[in-house]
Amino acid sequence: MLLLAGLAGCGVTVPSDELVVLTEAPAVSPDPRYALSAYDFKLSHLLYAALVSVDNASVEPQMELAEKVASKDGLRWEVALREAHFADGRSVTADDIAYTYASVRDPATGSRLRQRFVDDGLTTVEVVDPRHLVFTLSHPHAPFITDLDVGILPRPSDGKTWPRGQLPPGAGPFVYASRDGEIWRLDRNNHYWAGVPPIAHVTIKTIRDDNTRLLALVGGSGDLTQNTISPLVLDAVAANDRLQVETARSSVYSYLGLNCDDPILRDPRVRRAIALGIDRERIVRTKLRGRAVLATGMLPTFHWAYATAPTPGYDPAEARRLLDEAGFKDPDGDGPLPRFTLIYKTSNNRFRVAVAGVIATMLAEVGIDVDVRVHEFATFFADVKKGNFQMFSMQIPEIAEPDLYTNFFGSKQIPTRENLDAGGNRMHFRSDALDALLLAGRREPDRERRRAIYADVQRLLAKELPVISLWHEDNVVAHRRQVQGFQLLPTGQLTSLARTHK
Repeated sequence: MLLLAGLAGCGVTVPSDELVVLTEAPAVSPDPRYALSAYDFKLSHLLYAALVSVDNASVEPQMELAEKVASKDGLRWEVALREAHFADGRSVTADDIAYTYASVRDPATGSRLRQRFVDDGLTTVEVVDPRHLVFTLSHPHAPFITDLDVGILPRPSDGKTWPRGQLPPGAGPFVYASRDGEIWRLDRNNHYWAGVPPIAHVTIKTIRDDNTRLLALVGGSGDLTQNTISPLVLDAVAANDRLQVETARSSVYSYLGLNCDDPILRDPRVRRAIALGIDRERIVRTKLRGRAVLATGMLPTFHWAYATAPTPGYDPAEARRLLDEAGFKDPDGDGPLPRFTLIYKTSNNRFRVAVAGVIATMLAEVGIDVDVRVHEFATFFADVKKGNFQMFSMQIPEIAEPDLYTNFFGSKQIPTRENLDAGGNRMHFRSDALDALLLAGRREPDRERRRAIYADVQRLLAKELPVISLWHEDNVVAHRRQVQGFQLLPTGQLTSLARTHK
């Protein structure tokens, strides 16, 4: 931090009409049909508006391009559009909505969203007039309104489709200007329906090295960064008179994924022993400096479907007993030999590596040797999708609809060799009882009855433990003091840049 103080005046000052956002990893494809990574989504939400959004403090569906979405029977969904325009000035019409959903559902497009609307039972999208359309489902699907959080594209004038790699104009607060490697430049959308953004230009710049990124912020060549500074140095950053640090509650879920096909980890007693061997409270207190809430499951405490589940606490003696019961006896008592060795994969983010090291040390105390393998994120994520791991740690940034449990734990959502993006159940967990609950949660329109169903889901997963819930980290933004108006959102999205100025 002394070095940072000495270099504070050595940066290149960003112009007053530009905002430079520093990230740790690049966006690759912000086209809403192909967005996959967290930063793909962050950039996509800046460029493309959806019918419905959950980018708000309550993580509840709110109208965006849609003025109203209503259904009397759960099968016929009527949508009325507000007056809105794409960045090139064209009006957003019902025909553009129909085109976008046809493109997403077309197998030739190869969209990651196609399966969502297969599961929904979406059969037709009917244009009534330029401001009204009707979605028809083959069966009731309670999460349908949040499934409408899909960025809308204009219908191409040539009557064909937008090719992959070409970014069409959107109706979001900003418009794509240019790209230089891992630097994306955006201009404000002067036709944005919610009001012209006060900042003229936004640059999304990736700096992978933690120290270099922090130096850029302190030195003035960057304006803002969110969730990229290690909690270990946040207090020192906050003490810098050029910077301001803000924190807020978060829906970001950190977890330890366990491969349920693994010969060791397929036994739920072993999975529970691992959970009992990790002192999560101590990690939050020492590594996260208290900036997190212990998780009992995927949903944060402020979510409408949250229910308390019996999450294992720290109990190394019980962990040792369960391992003995599962047949993994300590081979030499208090000696150095482990009961078994597990490979734990993580990204090369320094803080994640540090946390993995602490978890490995804690598990060693109950006789489990942990071999921490660190990889660049793309390699790490590819291994996770392939099932090439025993344990891994990861975060889920955007949790709004509890049906997300289906994608992460449904038996039909296990990635296949032919399609590694077939689903998010990378733990290869299978449970007929859970599948029945998840289907019931999808089909039940009444929120209170859905709440009871998802309470059972949370209790079942807390018992079976295909993942070990760690914590919900606070969202933390550090920015230059002249940056005003940025709002931290529970989902960690950057859409409040539309109301940010300098």
